[in-house]
Amino acid sequence: MDISFHYPPELLNLLVDTIPLLCRSKQDTLLFAKGAGVADSVTADLWRMVHTDRKSITKYEIVRNILIRLNEQGETSLRPRRELLRRVLEFEEFAACWESDRLKAQGLVAQLQKLVNVKDSFTRMKQEREQERQANIAKRNAEMEERSQRLGRLEAVKSDLFALFAENNPMRRGKQLEAVLNRLFECFDIAVRESFAVTGDQGEGVIEQIDGVIELDGHLYFVEMKWWQSPVGVAEISQHMMRVFLRAEARALIFSASEYTAPAIVACKDALSQKVVSLCTLQEVVMLLESGGDLRDFLRRKVQSTIMEKDPFPRVLCTS
Repeated sequence: MDISFHYPPELLNLLVDTIPLLCRSKQDTLLFAKGAGVADSVTADLWRMVHTDRKSITKYEIVRNILIRLNEQGETSLRPRRELLRRVLEFEEFAACWESDRLKAQGLVAQLQKLVNVKDSFTRMKQEREQERQANIAKRNAEMEERSQRLGRLEAVKSDLFALFAENNPMRRGKQLEAVLNRLFECFDIAVRESFAVTGDQGEGVIEQIDGVIELDGHLYFVEMKWWQSPVGVAEISQHMMRVFLRAEARALIFSASEYTAPAIVACKDALSQKVVSLCTLQEVVMLLESGGDLRDFLRRKVQSTIMEKDPFPRVLCTS
């Protein structure tokens, strides 16, 4: 709401002091208001007083009556209020004023310009603060909505993951596990490329089947997913290890529904001198989800422990 929406007392009084000096006569004063769009209904009785008994009212009283009436009309007289103020602020024909009034009129117009500039500055600052407040509210609402949607997606992933433990078909269970874990990665904004096959250049057909690749802190991790009844041994992880060793800068991340054999852990530990290989169980993932933890942070701490402690299978606490 700008300053012309409702004349505050200091502005109204300055206008009352100024407008009469800009107009030579009482009729000129009323015409000044009429030219600004003030309705005849506002000034009808003032015109009668000027015509019937000029001495019964002064120019200052005319202006004060008009401005107070416009103020009282509220929003309906917003346009003439704005126009009256604009005409005074932009007044330049001081030669038309009485000579004795010219300097005072110029000084009062300058005061009005300064007052309006200050008021408008505060209004703009208030509007900017309100806009910033509204933007912050909108941002928070968007974040809350995004968080709510993410929690909904995460709940669906958890439900699908837990349902896999009742699946008796190993092939179907393994395929579904890939899809569930990829969705889980996406819930935590971990970039993922879903399973894909690599074919040979000489028509050999499919030579590699990759369960998936994720990006974490600028590193690519080739993901392998296993769901065996018995602990995963060296033979089960060797093929995946070979895929990683044949790719520069690639790292390995293996998920298993069961534990890992001691020889498998030793083999991965030996590989740490050349490649980062980190092992994880589905039980750890389930515990993480039940505690409301962050998968990205969990994997980051897993890898850090693997590198610093030279342990491919570090036990990392799930934190929420």
